[in-house]
Order: sequence, then structure tokens, then C-alpha cells
Amino acid sequence: MKRPWNIVDMPVYSLATYHEGSVNMNICTYVSAVSMKPKLFMVAIDYQTKTFENLEKPNTAVLQVLHKDNASLVRLLGKSSGKKINKANKLRDKKRLIEWNGYEVLNGACGYLALQMKEQTNVGGDHELFYFEVIKSTTKREEGVLMFQDLISQGIIL
Repeated sequence: MKRPWNIVDMPVYSLATYHEGSVNMNICTYVSAVSMKPKLFMVAIDYQTKTFENLEKPNTAVLQVLHKDNASLVRLLGKSSGKKINKANKLRDKKRLIEWNGYEVLNGACGYLALQMKEQTNVGGDHELFYFEVIKSTTKREEGVLMFQDLISQGIIL
């Protein structure tokens, strides 16, 4: 039997953060819309990550709604550290990055949301909550969103 929090299906995202001309990306499933006007999203970020470090500097990021075709990138983006490897170089080598709205993003994602950080909250535990306002968004396709259960069924996570 799965743990209770693993029986709920939810979209899989990647949060792209930018610092000194370089992009880093991670995998996020702890994501939720929290307001309609203005459109706000909450993203929980692990303290130990390059993503967390990058958010301490510029206040912008891009939330990417992943497509099932992006599943092969989950190990690189979510199971390796941007502190140890340059994920962007590996993605460029595989020709998996494109430009959107002046940002490098993953090719083939279902949608992109340019975000401006509004606030962050330390609630204890291993993640900090970041609240972002959506400043621009684009939907590329509505079908084939990569879901949490897809990661389990493909053996990417247990």
C-alpha cells in the first residue's frame, strides 16, 4: 500500500530559477494556486537545493507544467543536485531547452508561468513556502500533463 500522500494524483512541475545568466531546474509537486486575483501560486522548496539558493537573489522564476514527454528528465532535474552538476548544460546537450518570454525553459512542457516572488515563509520542516504572483503565462497543450502517479508507474519514484 502507498503512503496516504502518495495516493493523490497531482501535476508534476519544474521550477526554473535564474542566477548570473544561468538556469537551474528542479522537480516540484508541492505546488498550489492560492489566489485568483491576483493569481498567486505557492511552491514548497527544499532548503538544501540550488533552487532555494537561487531564489535568495533574483525574485523571478518560471513554473513549468511538465508533459509526459518530459518524464525522462525527472531523474536529472529531481534526483541530482544543481550544486554538483550543471543541469542546464546537460539539457542544452540534449537540445531540451528553448527560449520563452526571455527565459530558458524546457521544450515540450504543457505550459509556462513567469513568476515574481512576493513572500516566503519558514514553516519548519525541510521546505520553505514561496508565494509567487503570475506575471505572464502560456498554455502550449492541454493533454498529456505529467502526473505524480505517472512517476510511480514508471518506477521513477517509489
